[in-house]
Amino acid sequence: MAGVSTQPALADFEPPKKPKRNKFAFACAILASLTSILLGYDIGVMSGAIDFIQKDLKISDVQVEIVMGILNVYCLVGSFAAGRTSDWLGRRYTIVFAGAIFFVGALLMGFATNYTFLMLGRFVAGIGVGYALMIAPVYTAEVSPASSRGFLTSFPEVFINGGILLGYVSNYAFSKLRLNLGWRLMLGVGSIPSIFLAVGVLAMPESPRWLVMQGRLGEAKKVLDKTSDSIEEAQLRLSDIKAAAGIPEDCTDDIVQVQKQSHGEGVWKELLLYPTPAVRHILLCGIGIHFFQQASGIDAVVLYSPKIFEKAGITSTDHKLLATVAVGFVKTIFILVATFLLDRIGRRPLLLSSIIGMVASLTTLGFSLTVIDHSDEKIPWAIALCITMVLAYVALFSIGMGPITWVYSSEIFPLRLRAQGTSMGVAVNRVTSGVIGMTFISLYKAITIGGAFFLFAGVAVAATLFFYTCYPETQGKTLEEMEGLFGKFIGWRKEAKKLKEVNGDDGKSNGQIQLGNTVNKG
Repeated sequence: MAGVSTQPALADFEPPKKPKRNKFAFACAILASLTSILLGYDIGVMSGAIDFIQKDLKISDVQVEIVMGILNVYCLVGSFAAGRTSDWLGRRYTIVFAGAIFFVGALLMGFATNYTFLMLGRFVAGIGVGYALMIAPVYTAEVSPASSRGFLTSFPEVFINGGILLGYVSNYAFSKLRLNLGWRLMLGVGSIPSIFLAVGVLAMPESPRWLVMQGRLGEAKKVLDKTSDSIEEAQLRLSDIKAAAGIPEDCTDDIVQVQKQSHGEGVWKELLLYPTPAVRHILLCGIGIHFFQQASGIDAVVLYSPKIFEKAGITSTDHKLLATVAVGFVKTIFILVATFLLDRIGRRPLLLSSIIGMVASLTTLGFSLTVIDHSDEKIPWAIALCITMVLAYVALFSIGMGPITWVYSSEIFPLRLRAQGTSMGVAVNRVTSGVIGMTFISLYKAITIGGAFFLFAGVAVAATLFFYTCYPETQGKTLEEMEGLFGKFIGWRKEAKKLKEVNGDDGKSNGQIQLGNTVNKG
């Protein structure tokens, strides 16, 4: 009897096996994240196309700044509308809508005959990009099992970087064509990814959380069965989502009447007018990480890399474009590395390592550009240091600050606030990016090119202090547990310790959804 009785006991102490990566959730995340190529391609292609546009349409430096940055302001329309649209139409059809709008915008830009026509194309494309930026991380977070949510929700940033690289390659490929044709092809071919996107979305299921919000439990259960690591996890995910949507635990009907408002009504009040301490903390973190991602200067480097290399002493158009392709290549490689580290190392270590490295590279870049600016002759070591620091900066950004912004902001908002909360973060991201894009030339003319990067380094220092103080680790926590980590701002560590004691020594849920609330959310 003794021998028999010890077997179950020994089994209880066996470490849980790491679940295999869910291939269906993986495929859904890839298809949803393809929308992010739209923004990446536009950023990349405009950096090289703008010189040709300026020569062909004879526009001023101020108009160049506006063309470069205005798309990010137009994104506001799309990102704000996307929250309500995705709660009304569903996440999947919102992705289709985003692709269709960008398709039209890319064609308008490609056929532009003057500055006004080009700005119209930028406006339409901007709305499509705003929709895409908001909906891709939300959908991906909602279909992903907890064990691989960081990996999967980093995909939008992967495809942004892939799009940037494609834009840079397009610049180089079409730069040899005649002036009035080359830049039009650069912009026009951006419509091609949106066609593949519209076709691919037909194979995607709807978000299980959105289905539950609509009372379609039967459909939600089928999606959860496909996108979870196990049947048990699917059942537990469904239980927590039902609780968040106000549906009784014992309800097993395929279709139920959801009493709670399910199309976004009242959400803005809860977010902005009467937020709980937890929601206030979440909102600050969600908006703050988007602000600092852009205020630390990434779009200045990506959009204006040919001009930065020109200031560094590279005068050949071919060499500038090739150096810019190298920037895109490094960004893409390091974002791929980051996707495999997010669920292994955690959000905080990667984020803090990334931002500290960005401070160092921005400071060194500012120093090298200042040396070059104050010299009448070419200084080979300073030019090499400048190019190295640009590549180091984009690598450090891509391994932490880039993907974690989208992962973190998409996973911390409660279900009832997720669409609108994420859209606010995207709006702040795009406004900040737009301000940087539309003022960078004026900025470096006012305080020198080196001074501009010293300024970005100062912003990155402020970001480092903010992240270290206010941002809890979310690795391994379920979306339904997340709210319990927030509310104390600088005192969040105590709440994290309580959750760690509940879940075990490692503080992770091991990819399994917990029944009920493990932390007091009141």
